[in-house]
Amino acid sequence: MPVAEKTIPLSKTKLALLVVGSLLFVALGLWLAQLDAATIASQRRYNNPAVMHGLGIVCALLFSATAAFGLIKLRDDRPGLAFGPDGFTDNASATAAGFVPWADVTGVGVMEFNRQRMLVVGVRDPEKYIARGGALKRMLGRANTRMCGSPVVISAHALKTDFGTLVAEFQNRIERHGRQA
Repeated sequence: MPVAEKTIPLSKTKLALLVVGSLLFVALGLWLAQLDAATIASQRRYNNPAVMHGLGIVCALLFSATAAFGLIKLRDDRPGLAFGPDGFTDNASATAAGFVPWADVTGVGVMEFNRQRMLVVGVRDPEKYIARGGALKRMLGRANTRMCGSPVVISAHALKTDFGTLVAEFQNRIERHGRQA
């Protein structure tokens, strides 16, 4: 692993809240999936049992995956983000890029989606970073590339920092190391 000049740890508090919130949505999904058809049909709105049961199953599955991710990251002692003279190591999300050399970085930008801001790190060969993971990670990396323009997308939600500090730290590191590459 490359030498780190500065690290930003994962926020165990934010991750614990993610797990608790996800488990609540899993419970809601299971409740919706098991409601009997007569109860659903008796409602003025949302009275289609197939739609409600399907929504419950999708909700339970999606948030089970989110809870599992949160539990895995809670046990992860590695920093969420590490900056070094040769590049940075991203370990902050399900689509974490791993080590990215400064020579591969083409720039950074900010994308906002549903009031959630994300740092988008442009890279020279996006396919190289997409290919690093398993099938699910590759699918998510391609989705990031289509929506954001890069597979390397970093949110401050799992990090022990705020978004403004994250952006400033990245800009500082790119100015310091990126131009030398």
